[in-house]
Amino acid sequence: MNKLIIALLKPLSFLPALLIMYMIFSFSDQTGAQSGQLSFKVSQKLVQVGAAILDKDLTAEEITMYADKYHFLVRKLAHMTEYCILAISLCIPLYSYGVRSIWLVLLAGFICVGFAATDEYHQSHVAGRGPSVKDVFIDSVGAFIGIFGTRIIGWAAVKSTKELERDRKHKRKRRRK
Repeated sequence: MNKLIIALLKPLSFLPALLIMYMIFSFSDQTGAQSGQLSFKVSQKLVQVGAAILDKDLTAEEITMYADKYHFLVRKLAHMTEYCILAISLCIPLYSYGVRSIWLVLLAGFICVGFAATDEYHQSHVAGRGPSVKDVFIDSVGAFIGIFGTRIIGWAAVKSTKELERDRKHKRKRRRK
């Protein structure tokens, strides 16, 4: 019965990846002006948070100046972060289906890079936006950070599980003696 429930629910593990793809698609559907305003607000908020952490009392003009200075970086880091999260949300269910090692890197990488390319193509049809090969590259870097991060965590979890099992076997052998 448990195997049946797992078999029925396992495909739902891809739902987070699909939701993140929808979120990325929605962001790409914004006009250039809308996208710029949203990321500039995020830049301003980050400057405000940074100023609060560093105990700096910045004026509204200084916040705007710093936000403008870091706006480009914030946009590109947002690209990387979106695709890193997409890759993680894709690798976890693939891992549960037994896709491991180079096959995980290739399959998840192909899906993420392919989605980044089609997303940039989609942007070419949105007012004030255009496709960018640089953005596909930045998205891909974020995706591969997520893929390799998931691989490292998966490897560590499998290794620690094997070590625990080996320790249990040794303890059982000692008890028998």
